[in-house]
Amino acid sequence: MRLLLVNPNMTEAMTDRMADIARRIAPAKTEILALTAQSGFPYIASRAEAQIGGALACEMIADHAAGADAAIIAAFGDPGLAGARELFDLPVVGMAEAALVSAAMLGERISIVTFSPVMRRWYLDSVRDAGLTARFAGVRTPDGHASDLGNVQQNLRAELIRLCNRAVREDGADVVVLGGAPLAGLAPEIRGEVEAPVVDPISAATLQALALAVLAPQTGFAGRASKPLAKTATGLSPALARQFAHEASG
Repeated sequence: MRLLLVNPNMTEAMTDRMADIARRIAPAKTEILALTAQSGFPYIASRAEAQIGGALACEMIADHAAGADAAIIAAFGDPGLAGARELFDLPVVGMAEAALVSAAMLGERISIVTFSPVMRRWYLDSVRDAGLTARFAGVRTPDGHASDLGNVQQNLRAELIRLCNRAVREDGADVVVLGGAPLAGLAPEIRGEVEAPVVDPISAATLQALALAVLAPQTGFAGRASKPLAKTATGLSPALARQFAHEASG
């Protein structure tokens, strides 16, 4: 099994952390090919930035799709997810959607806890797109934006635990999702301090990608009615242009 882990952020350290988590949770013979955007933003934190990140995610998938069984868009707001699913003939998993859907299997009411209020509205979009608005208990964040994303887990650990427990006690959440790539891997560390299950999005996305690669192998994708019509494109990477033209890689 070969999975693409596509980070549309430019921060290599985030990619490395998420890839390490994916490799630990996947079966031993699974190959995780981790990719980081070479242009764009150090960290996507808005809908506008996500529009750019989505195009970059599609380009990275196109460049490395040959031989891949599934792809993970490793940014919590799932930039480019709907378009990538429409375009590529393999399962594409979004980190936010995978975490939310997995959380919905663990409890009735779901909350997101993240490290900054600036992502609140964008993350609400993720809940809506996953069809889980009626089961959503809200987003909990610190009052201000964290300035040091590299150390956010250490610097905000106590505050994030407090917010998780407030989501459970005050909002009625049965399950808490930790939102944002900088929080990857924190969920297993704080589970004993939170009064409900805590979901790590990259772990959920890895497991969902593996499951979908088995449930829906690529042979069923080619004849989809939703696939975009073949057309030429200008200014795209060669691999992405071939994808839109329905041409074989080579």
